[in-house]
Amino acid sequence: MKKHIILTALGTFAVLSAHAQDADLVSGLMGDSPVAESHTVQKDEKQVADDRSAFSFLNFSFIKKPLSFFSSDSKKEKAEKQIQETTDTSNKAEPKKEETPLERAVRLAESGDVENAVGLGYMYLYGQNGVETDYNKAFHFYELAAKQNDVIALNNLGSLYFNGIGTDVDYNKAAELFQKAAELGSDDAAVNLAFIYLSSKQRAFIEPAIALFEQAAKAGNNTAKFMLGYAYYKGVGVEKDYYEAVKFIREAAQADFDEAQYVFATIYVNGEGIAQNYGSAVKYYRLAIGQGNIESMMDLAEILADGKMYPQNLVQAHILYNIASVYGVKQAAENRDKIEEKLQLEQLLEAQNAAENFHESPSELTQYIRQTFGPNIRKYIDDNKSKKGKKID
Repeated sequence: MKKHIILTALGTFAVLSAHAQDADLVSGLMGDSPVAESHTVQKDEKQVADDRSAFSFLNFSFIKKPLSFFSSDSKKEKAEKQIQETTDTSNKAEPKKEETPLERAVRLAESGDVENAVGLGYMYLYGQNGVETDYNKAFHFYELAAKQNDVIALNNLGSLYFNGIGTDVDYNKAAELFQKAAELGSDDAAVNLAFIYLSSKQRAFIEPAIALFEQAAKAGNNTAKFMLGYAYYKGVGVEKDYYEAVKFIREAAQADFDEAQYVFATIYVNGEGIAQNYGSAVKYYRLAIGQGNIESMMDLAEILADGKMYPQNLVQAHILYNIASVYGVKQAAENRDKIEEKLQLEQLLEAQNAAENFHESPSELTQYIRQTFGPNIRKYIDDNKSKKGKKID
């Protein structure tokens, strides 16, 4: 099975302070509206990043596994010593050797303690707590926990097989582990398996993929909510249903996923499954723009330059086109230059300074999805849109 994963070089940029005049122009793009307030969610494990101590395909940076049972000064050589049970020295004259926290964790993991096995898998995957990265050991400890049907370990082990980390690449084994974890209630594994199904572009896998997204969405997984909503929006794997699309895409947008915010803005523009509202569309475009969403920049710039759907603002349109041109959008530079001819010199200089001082600030959820599944996860649905499925009951 071909691996359809796209890595993005987009990173998190610090928001730098700008001149007061420039900051006003930039903040005007982002908006300061009830939508901007209502989209904020509590930073719990479900809503910040859909990982809950698990990782997916190519990105492991969002794992949040506490390792309090390890001492901060543990060294790799300690992990490589043979574990000495206290009974081994009970009849010797030498004093008993004190067991280190790492040695204790290894002993417990090898004896069947799942929590320690998962923790060690994480530690060796990242080189945490004084030990160097060791993918073979990470694989070993995740495998120990997976044999006891720990859902986190099953999902993580599936990711290691998928990427060939600590083992040979084995997509079938990865899918098998994801399926088992999904059956045991892991929404992360359900999402991973769904993306594998959609990547195959085989008709037989479309409806199972959408069913997995539905399962994960019910568990609160925001990636799944967006994918399920977009499937309803496009009619892929389910009958097209704008009402259902709005319900799920809105939740993902309010969870601060930029792609969902962009699509939701477009839905407002077209009035599909929701009352047409250009003002609300602009608000969601602005939220996505704050995260560096290029499509939102281009669409909102066009709206502001045109002045038919929303009050014309050539200065902000110039700013947006200028920013989008930095991302390599050729049409953006052309449109920017056309607007430049209509601006006074003072307006032009203000617009240019504002564009230069723009720094994207993607949410944790947006970063997680971009780095795990790519910068445009709609493509997984769009690539299968010619294959119509049945509505899920």
